Amino acid sequence: MLTRQELLQRITRVPQVNIGHFPTPLEACPRLSETLGGPQIFMKREDCSGLAFGGNKVRQLTFTIGEGVSQGADTIVHGAASQSNHCRQTAAACSKLGLKCYLRLARDPKSVVQGNVLLDYLTGADVEFVDVPFGPKLEAFKINLAEKLKADGLKPYVVTSPRSTALAAVAFAWCIAEIHEQQTELGIDADWIYTSSVGGTQSGLVLGTKSLGMKLKPYACAPIHWEGKINRIRDAANSAAAILQLDTMVNDEDIINTDDYIGEAYGHLTPEGIAALKLVARTEGIILDPVYTSKAMACLIDHIKEGRFSTDDVVIFLHTGGTPALFAYPEELNESLP
Repeated sequence: MLTRQELLQRITRVPQVNIGHFPTPLEACPRLSETLGGPQIFMKREDCSGLAFGGNKVRQLTFTIGEGVSQGADTIVHGAASQSNHCRQTAAACSKLGLKCYLRLARDPKSVVQGNVLLDYLTGADVEFVDVPFGPKLEAFKINLAEKLKADGLKPYVVTSPRSTALAAVAFAWCIAEIHEQQTELGIDADWIYTSSVGGTQSGLVLGTKSLGMKLKPYACAPIHWEGKINRIRDAANSAAAILQLDTMVNDEDIINTDDYIGEAYGHLTPEGIAALKLVARTEGIILDPVYTSKAMACLIDHIKEGRFSTDDVVIFLHTGGTPALFAYPEELNESLP
């Protein structure tokens, strides 16, 4: 078991770039808590991390692009679904650091110049929609593109798993160190932290809480059906532990992750998620996103209604950002108004 300072010292040894606004706020949500009649809810605002509307990937890119820069990269290659928050924040980070950015986005029903895609263009990325499915084939496509860029004299770094997922776990162990200090300042000791994740974000939360011996227990809602997700989360956490030279070992039983709130598929809105989005906006003035955080909040709301918490319990909700994607879903969201 480490102290917070010992964990932070190990994190500072990992190559990184200064691109975000950290620490992000941890703030009380009293009107939301009162409306739901459940535990005290606090929100960790990763949506306030800077760079083109912020989000959790800014913290992750601190280390992935940090690694690339430390290796002499002048170009970053990334790709995912068309409305990828990760790609949008990658493009913004590259513009801040003066790096070239190549994004290859899988063509899908949201391949429109709105939301995240609009921001990709505005920040100057080289954007192309490709007829390659999101997943392993797109990862291979990115690596092939990097080889072509090398032949043209560039020095590319590819943001790709499993390395980027392990560095995301480093990033969210850092996030837990922030929360550890913020809880002391606020005089709270939370029981649970809820978020949307099927990878590095949850990996880091588990690794950080276990390394610091916190009672805080991560609960994650998957935004996508991912075969072998528990293995992925565990392996990323333990790879991060190796990067940080920690003795902590994350096991399957440390990982709680549910598929129950995905809905029809990744990127498809759910009625419960839309209702959660509206509730948080109308009680706290905080905007969730339609693909990730709204579904995780729907899960937390259900658990409160099921009586899983007392009014003395404290729950942290990790807001991973993604709000620009709202503007790619006008029809679906307009149907739910007012």
